Amino acid sequence: MSVSESENPAVAVPPHDPGPGWTLVWSDEFDRDVLDDECWNRQVEPAGRFNDEWQRYTDRTVNAFIENGQLVLRALHESDNHGPDQYTSARLNTAGKRAWRYGRVAARIRLPEGPGLWPAFWMLGRDIDENGGDTPWPRCGEIDILELYGSRHDGTVEANLHYEGADGRHRCMGAKAYRLTEGSFSEGFHVFELLWDETSMTWMVDGQAYAHASLAEPERAAFRKPFFLLLNVAVGGRLSGRPDARTRFPQEMRVDWIRIYQKST
Repeated sequence: MSVSESENPAVAVPPHDPGPGWTLVWSDEFDRDVLDDECWNRQVEPAGRFNDEWQRYTDRTVNAFIENGQLVLRALHESDNHGPDQYTSARLNTAGKRAWRYGRVAARIRLPEGPGLWPAFWMLGRDIDENGGDTPWPRCGEIDILELYGSRHDGTVEANLHYEGADGRHRCMGAKAYRLTEGSFSEGFHVFELLWDETSMTWMVDGQAYAHASLAEPERAAFRKPFFLLLNVAVGGRLSGRPDARTRFPQEMRVDWIRIYQKST
């Protein structure tokens, strides 16, 4: 099993070290009994609201809850049929409550697996109109710290950027992939990180950098303003394929912690 940190409590988990020059400015260790509603919103959205996805997002605690010091986002199959509105899941965000510009964004996560599953840890510009701002997507900017497409490979995550080009049309960096040498991201926890400053972004898995993007281009000016966090598990969708008889439910995305560091002054 190719994992860097064991879930077995008998095995010591190495501490996360951001390195010199970084100061912790916010974290959620998920050590409360319930989700901290001073930081997190539970989005409620119908099936098909995003990307032709089959799940509906609920505010039910059965879909997102704290268990054993971890945040759990649970996708459920609510019937015997495969199709739109036959699944429920969770989409959480910090919109209107927490947002950051630049820093080191890190999270220790175990991902779900199977055809049709599409978990993500990502960020949107604080000014997006979807959450009360005045800027439409993709002009607001989107930072995909990790996405996993279960219909492609359960041992591969991708990084990406989405933004508006000079012609007003959607542009993206183009997905950059990190693939485990063996096994899947459902077999254990991994640390996913984004290093972000005014000139560039770097994506890392378990301390290994695998993707880099320059922010020097004028079209990428959106990434020099505050962004908020999102976590979700989608089911189905135009990009992720569809669940089928091979996809076992429930499926869970477990988050041990999220930490935001910024450069010490």
